[in-house]
Order: sequence, then C-alpha cells, then structure tokens
Amino acid sequence: MSRCDVIAAPGSLWSAAGAPGQPRRDGTGRDGTGGRGAMAQDSEGPPAKRFKAAAPGTQPQSAMPPAHVQRRSLPISGARGPLLARLRRLDTAVLIGETGSGKTTQLPQYLYEVGIGHPGIIAVTQPRRVAAVTLAARVAEEKRTELGRLVGYTVRFDDCSCAETRIRFLTDGMLLREAIGDPLLHKYSVVILDEAHERTIHTDVLFGVVKAAQKKRKERGLRPLKVIVMSATMDVDQFSQYFNGAPVIYLEGRQHPIEIFYTKEQQSDYLQAALVSIFQIHQEAPACQDILVFLTGQEEIEAMTKTCRDVAQHLPEGCPRMTVLPLYASLPHCQQLRAFKPTPEGCRKVILSTNIAETSITIAGIKFVVDTGMVKAKKYSPETGLEVLAVQQVSKAQAWQRTGRAGRQESGICYRLYTEEDFEKFDEMTTPEIQRCNLASVVLQLLALKIPNVLTFDFMSKPSPDAIQAAIDQLDLLGAVTQKEGQLVLTPLGRKMAAFPLDPKFSKAILLSPKFHCAEEILTIVSLLSVDSVLHNPPAQRDEVQAVRRKFISSEGDHLTLLNVYRAYKNVSGHKGWCRENFINGRNMKLMAEVRAQLRDICVKLSMPLESSRGDTASVRRCLAHSLFMNAAELRPDGSYGTVDSQQVVAIHPSSVLFQCRPACVVYNGLLRTNKCYMRDLCVVDAEWLHEAAPDYFRRKLRTAKN
Repeated sequence: MSRCDVIAAPGSLWSAAGAPGQPRRDGTGRDGTGGRGAMAQDSEGPPAKRFKAAAPGTQPQSAMPPAHVQRRSLPISGARGPLLARLRRLDTAVLIGETGSGKTTQLPQYLYEVGIGHPGIIAVTQPRRVAAVTLAARVAEEKRTELGRLVGYTVRFDDCSCAETRIRFLTDGMLLREAIGDPLLHKYSVVILDEAHERTIHTDVLFGVVKAAQKKRKERGLRPLKVIVMSATMDVDQFSQYFNGAPVIYLEGRQHPIEIFYTKEQQSDYLQAALVSIFQIHQEAPACQDILVFLTGQEEIEAMTKTCRDVAQHLPEGCPRMTVLPLYASLPHCQQLRAFKPTPEGCRKVILSTNIAETSITIAGIKFVVDTGMVKAKKYSPETGLEVLAVQQVSKAQAWQRTGRAGRQESGICYRLYTEEDFEKFDEMTTPEIQRCNLASVVLQLLALKIPNVLTFDFMSKPSPDAIQAAIDQLDLLGAVTQKEGQLVLTPLGRKMAAFPLDPKFSKAILLSPKFHCAEEILTIVSLLSVDSVLHNPPAQRDEVQAVRRKFISSEGDHLTLLNVYRAYKNVSGHKGWCRENFINGRNMKLMAEVRAQLRDICVKLSMPLESSRGDTASVRRCLAHSLFMNAAELRPDGSYGTVDSQQVVAIHPSSVLFQCRPACVVYNGLLRTNKCYMRDLCVVDAEWLHEAAPDYFRRKLRTAKN
C-alpha cells in the first residue's frame, strides 16, 4: 500500500448509525446488553440498589494531582458511605461498575479503611497479570505505602507481598493454586472476583471454589468469607443466580455520549481499513484528542506501529505530530507505561492495543475508538483434540466495551470497521473460555483440590461432558490419573504434576527429564516458554535481527535455539549491551531466570536429581517427544504436514527457525489459525520416540488412519 493511498483516502468509509445521516448517540453507559445505561433503569431479576455519584469535571492532563487526591474525584467516591453500609450486611454481592468508575482500586481500600474483613486479607483477583501488578502499584501509591507491604500482589512466578499485606491483588490462577493447599482460603476474609464478565477458565473454576469455601466456613462456624463479584457489563443475572440470588448493586460510572459509525460496506482487509481511519481522524480532528485502535495480537500491532510511524513522517504541512504506541500483555512494562502518560501539547497519541484495553485498564485522553471487530481467542475441539488460537469476531458485549473507551472524560466517537447489519449477527456474549478450551489443566487442578467427581463440579457454565472426558483421556495418557474404587484420582506422578504451576505436558517434561539426564536443559526450555517472548523482533530492523540471531539457530528446532540464546546470555552475565545488540528482551530474560529458580526449587522439594545433558541435544529432544507426543505432526508425501492425532493439515509458522526446512517429524507447543493452521515452537523428533512414549495411543491412531 502506498502512503498516498492512506492520506488521500476516499471521502468516507462510514455511514452513521441510527436515522439516515445521523450518528447514533449512546448516553450514560452503553453496555453489553445493547442499550441499558448502567444506572438508567431497574434490572429484571435480583433486587438492585443504586448508588449515584456526581461526575466532577476531568483534570487537565498537564497538572495531575497526587494519587491520593485523584481518588476523591472518581465516580465511586460519592457512593462510599451507602455502598459500604450495604456491603457490611451482605455475605455475597454482585457489583456492576463501568471501567473508570474506580471500583477496582477504591473498593478494597474502603473495606480496609472501615475494618470490613479485619483481621484477614482482602483478595482482589484479576484475569491478567499486567492488571494485577499495575493495580497493586496504583493502590500502594494512593495509600502512600511501599508496594509489597500493606498492598501487594501475587502473580505466577512473582510474589510481592509479606505477612503484613492486607490488600492483595492476585491473578485468578494464583488464588486457585492457593486453594489446592487451603480449600477454605482461611487467610482471606474478603474475596473480590474482579472482571468476572471476562469468564476466563480460571475465573470460572474459582467461582465454584470460592462458593464452596464460603459455604463450608459457614457450616463449620468459622470466620465468614465475604464474596464480591465485580463486572463491567450488565449481563449479571447469571452471576446473581449462581451465588444463590446475591443482590446486584449498580454503581454509576462517568460515561459521556458516544457517536457510533459503522462502515457502509464489509471490509475485506480490516487492517487497511484501520489505517485509513487513523489518518482520516488525524487530519480532521484537533491534536489533543487521542485514538485507541483495537487489533488482535502482537505481530499485527508491531507491523501496524511501523506502518503508522512511516506514514506519519510524510504528512502534509499543518498536520499535528503523531506518536504511535503499541499495547499488549508481553510488551516490556516500561513500554506499556508510555500509553498512560499524558500526550505532549500539539501531538496526538495513537494507541494500538489488544483486548487488554477493553476492560482491565483505563487510558485517559481517548476521544476516538477504532474497533476492527476482531479478537484472537482459543478454540478447542474435543473430537480432534486440537486447541487452536484463531482470529475471530468479537461478541456484541465486547464491541460495547470497546465503544465505551471513547466516552470516559468527554463525549467520544467510535468507528466500527464492520456494517451495522454484521454487528446484529454477532453473538450477544463471549462464550466462556471453559466451554472452548482444553480442560486438562482444570481437571488436574480439580483433582488436586480433591473434588470427588469433576463431571458434577459446580461450574457456572458447564463444559460439555465430551470436553471433560477428552481432558481425562489426555491426563491418562500422561500418566497423571487412574481409577480407584470407581473414582478418578491422581497417580503419584499426577500429584507431582499438580505441584508445578504449568500446563500438564510441561510438568510431565520436567518430571521425565532425570530419566533422560537433561533436567537442567528442560528447566531452561520450560521457563523460557513460560514467560513472554525473550526475543525482540522490531519489524523495521528485520534483516539486522536475522543476521545477529543466526549464531543461535539450531537445525533441531526452536526449543534448542532458545536454549542456545539462554546459554549465550548466561556467558555474558546478562549484560544489557549484549541484550540490545542481539535484540533480546532483558526484562523477560530476568523474569525467566526467576521462573527457572522457582521451578528448580519445586524439583528439589520433590527430591529430583538435576543433571545436565551437556552437549547431548538428542536426549533433550527425546524428553520433549515423550511429553509433547499429543502435539506431533508428520511430513506427508505432498510436502504438507498432518497432525498425528487427527490428520489436521498444518504448516510451520514463519517465525520458526524450521520455516524453510522439511523435517520428517516434529512436536510443537501450540497451533495458531490465520489464513492457515500454523504450528508454533517446533522441535525435530524421531517418529520411533513418539511410539516409545505412548505405544497404545499410537497403535490406536495408526489403526484409525488406516481405516
């Protein structure tokens, strides 16, 4: 695409929603149900109490007051008294408050300040690691205390809390792990399940665990557990019913009117349409109004960032300056923070984000939202055993969440890169992750929690029996489960697997590694795969990146290439200059080293011998074959690859070091579907190793293939 294609785009892609020529104006809080404002009308179903707060004027970006002063201007602050009076009397409540109302940062502080929950800990769960860390830092700043003391956080492989911590932000997965050792969650007096509308796989299991802990504590006369479910969307009847008719409390946000525009016709290329939209807005709107664009993932965002920056250098005179900032979970923390900093005068900030900006975080100064209507999400088929990360359409609830980002501080505009007719065909709500994911990890955790029958566990949205059975079959193949007196239980190996905060197949790899005398190498590989990518790949320097990385490449695949990177990093003691020269993300490497130390500690506690294979890479690959055998693919006579499990046609992803190669047999970490179904993170293996790993499984697959 040439630059002039973008600058001189045709008059408009857009048709206004509503009456011809008139954009639709959505007033107070357009939400996931398609129209009711958060405080606008009575809800059907459970009794609701309303707390209305005045919306004070917004603060100029240039002179931000201290954090403890800013909190007084949040919409929730005017509702503090009646809200606390109501919550004091309730064991369980469902609280609806839009992103930006202040519910996540303020409610835990309010509860602590008035002694609700004393003397226990107030837990606030988050679906995303980045949200747990940034929210804890914000609340510590507001309380004028050092992070990790009164206010702390716990995320996978990183615990910043101590014995005196009273407000603790955790990822939902970490509270779930705590429940394995303490099913009644004794140390907690309040559990706030935040962002419940996201319905992640861990959140859904946590609902059941927290509900059971609350009930058992009551039955045993122990200190009560207060449960507060917080959501940013109106579709909360299900939450209320699940928690035995818990009252719903509506908290008014600060939502200004938003104009919505749809495209006149379907867009064949949403990235091109987004680019056109960004520069149309940029040339027409005042410089102080920032743009938030929703894209699907890191690669897309990095490529679009480069294109926008290139185009911005060739704009006509009189156009304001533009600063383009990516925002996604694996971006280094210091770079994420740039998106939240005030925009310099005479400059426009364009933020290119994944769905992380839908609800988890609030960015000041956004006037325009460009919604591509696409998201990257997991889909699992129990029949084929394939879990694929695929780009797909958002739900209406997600679309409304994205739209709401534009009306936080003043009236806003949302440009939807799809027609109104297409929008009406979107699913109303996002399918809960538990109904579209591989459940092997969940079943392993439930068995570790000593749940007597995983098929009858109290899920809010039950997964299909087929999906649960497929997970049991996978765990059986990994040697993690067995039948005892008609009940499914963990084997000794399964109990050890549950001790690791990892996908079962990676736990198995670590536990098998002493047999192949390569525990140190497998610990390194699994740790590297457990953090966001340590390889930094700026699109503008692609050739330079390839040239400096050549020395690390292993013809045996991506796992061993990563191992080479780690060894070189250790040889220079993690030197910052070396990381820069080799395009290595030093922060993620440090985090990986911490992860490795923690996994090694678990191995020591399990009395595992920890040896190195030295230069013997075959033993490392053999160990990976024995644990990833369900993720295997073989080269076909026509040059394509087929998965051994279901004969699904797959290809090697361009980011793999094996992209130009044709090994006969590989194992892979995961699948990504775009225009093709791609294997990511590959390792070359011998077919006979796979048969060694699970002879019955492969005999069965061979029979099926012949039939």
